[in-house]
Amino acid sequence: MNKIELPKIKQLKKAKIQISGSKSESNRLLILKQLYPNITIQNSSNSDDSRYMAHALKSTSNIIDIGHAGTTMRFLTAFFATTQGKQITLTGSERMKNRPIKVLIEALRSLGAEIEYTDKEGYPPLNITGKSLVKNTVHIDGSTSSQYITALLLIAPKLPSGLELHFEGAITSAPYIKMTVSLLQSLGIECNWQGRTIKVLPKKSVDDRIVVVESDWSSASYYFSFVALSKNAEIELSSFKKNSLQADAICTDIYKHLGVETEFKNHSIRLKKTTDIELDFFKELDLTHAPDIAQTIAVTCFGLGIECNLTGLHTLKIKETDRLQALKTEIEKLGGEVAITNSTLHLKPAKKLNANCSIATYNDHRMAMAFAPLSLLVPIAIEDPAVVSKSYPTFWKDYELMTE
Repeated sequence: MNKIELPKIKQLKKAKIQISGSKSESNRLLILKQLYPNITIQNSSNSDDSRYMAHALKSTSNIIDIGHAGTTMRFLTAFFATTQGKQITLTGSERMKNRPIKVLIEALRSLGAEIEYTDKEGYPPLNITGKSLVKNTVHIDGSTSSQYITALLLIAPKLPSGLELHFEGAITSAPYIKMTVSLLQSLGIECNWQGRTIKVLPKKSVDDRIVVVESDWSSASYYFSFVALSKNAEIELSSFKKNSLQADAICTDIYKHLGVETEFKNHSIRLKKTTDIELDFFKELDLTHAPDIAQTIAVTCFGLGIECNLTGLHTLKIKETDRLQALKTEIEKLGGEVAITNSTLHLKPAKKLNANCSIATYNDHRMAMAFAPLSLLVPIAIEDPAVVSKSYPTFWKDYELMTE
């Protein structure tokens, strides 16, 4: 079995680490650049997901395989549905063929899209025949994946009549939708969100624009965990904004309750260990708007011996793996106790961590990186370490910068 053995770290070195651009921002901008070629993107993500997106948009093949890249699958489904004269089969890994996409397909079909399932109803692979979508009103469940909603918003300005998107039910993952709205507005596209409706007006062209992608806060979250689990550490990360569009920037607030102070300086953040830990904060922590950092937070709390109850996690079951079940299985290997429902995780930490456990990663990049900081406490092994390339290909090199 391919795995990396991480000996117990005695102490973290003072380190400066450059994290590449946000995967979320980059993938949105890659679609927008395809619609408006005079956009220039700088500091784009070097993740597998973004490389799959860029490759697919340039491909001349009528069969496109996007592997495990969920965002790419959803954004490209909407994009190819509006690409007149193009017929595409969009497929992916076995896991991707079991990740639901029915909500997005039904929304696109209501606009006039021609999309067929090639195998199982509601799941990829998809046969997509690109055409002009003349209808401009769509209704969608607000509690569904924000990626479905973003997929619709990204194609909206190129629809003949724009788009009027109406939410039904509770709206979750709002920060990711706000990111999309903000990016559209930054390009001069008229996009207004009022109450339960987002309206996007059509726009044939945009002015020449250079867009610099902020570094990825999801990737930064692992360093918050390293610092929280350390005795005394200081790590500098670049390039980040204080008023970020990314939902996972909330880790600056969450981790101050786990003993991590964040200092913004120019375009960098400096993380320092403090002694301020607030146990009550984790009696119930709602991560509805930032589910991607749930694994990191759960593992940090486990390492610090903090009981926690995380809620708002309903989207984790349909990610690269069932992340709730994966967390339960791997934390219990280490001696913890975890209870899960479809949307919550309750953790009771171990009195003593089991050393030399081999952590399975389930084809999930976040499992690998979330558990790596436990090497500050016990020797640990991470299976399939190359899985990190999905979002953060240089993670293990940067790990060595802190630990050599």
